[in-house]
Amino acid sequence: MQTAKIGVQMFNLKNKIAELGVYETMRKIHELGFHYIEVTQIQMTEENVAELKRASQDFNIKIASVSAPLDTMPGMPGESLTTNFDKIVNDCKTLDCNFVRIGMMPITLMGKKDNAMEYIKDAEAMAERLAEHGIELYYHNHHIEFEKYDGECLLDIMKNNTSKLGYELDVHWVQRGGENPVNVIKRFAGRVSLIHLKDYRIGRMDVNEEDFKDMSKFMQKFTNIIEFAELGQGNLDIKGIIEAGVESGVQYFLIEQDDTYGRDPFETLKDSRDYLRNLGYGEWF
Repeated sequence: MQTAKIGVQMFNLKNKIAELGVYETMRKIHELGFHYIEVTQIQMTEENVAELKRASQDFNIKIASVSAPLDTMPGMPGESLTTNFDKIVNDCKTLDCNFVRIGMMPITLMGKKDNAMEYIKDAEAMAERLAEHGIELYYHNHHIEFEKYDGECLLDIMKNNTSKLGYELDVHWVQRGGENPVNVIKRFAGRVSLIHLKDYRIGRMDVNEEDFKDMSKFMQKFTNIIEFAELGQGNLDIKGIIEAGVESGVQYFLIEQDDTYGRDPFETLKDSRDYLRNLGYGEWF
């Protein structure tokens, strides 16, 4: 029996939310045929939580997961699990959501193994605390977690030093970290319930005569042409990723595209949706 679902990660809809509001943005998601979302880039005010709940009921959209950092960065606004634990738990209950995901470790810890290990320990403790309320905590990777320490990448070190903390694997960032997403998903079997589906494209290099006069300018463009892509418009084995995910216990595959390069994000979502339907996953929406 097929149990995995395909939904939308709302990161690339943040400008639409600012323009249209939460409710109308979710109406558009519904019109595109989606029934599952991951909430991010939305201030979880009382009003917005109420609008999320109203829209989820009116449009039959399940809120699969919400976002919250372990701690806020110094000087950064927003809630955190450490400071606003009860409020976040209550929001989850209100929205009938049992997954909370951490979008990124603090940038101040990146590249520092000892500090990262302290963070992992704190995240595991928070996962145990949330579990008492029936909520699971997941950590979302970028490429930085594939830095190696004594021959082992940080993401594997994180996995091997936790048991409650789950992992939301982002296949584009896995690829950018130099690993094969299918292999990593298999390696994290039983610890991955959420996957970010986004493709990995080599963009077209735009160079001119000035760039050839200064090789540093040329090299800057030459080494920075990786793009976030609509599904099917990049180089990733999307079907293989989904099959490995299902085998590894994934419940939600969430479409995301960090940058749409000027395209309307609803249009890019439609392209990704159509690609997945053509692959045979139409019933998963």
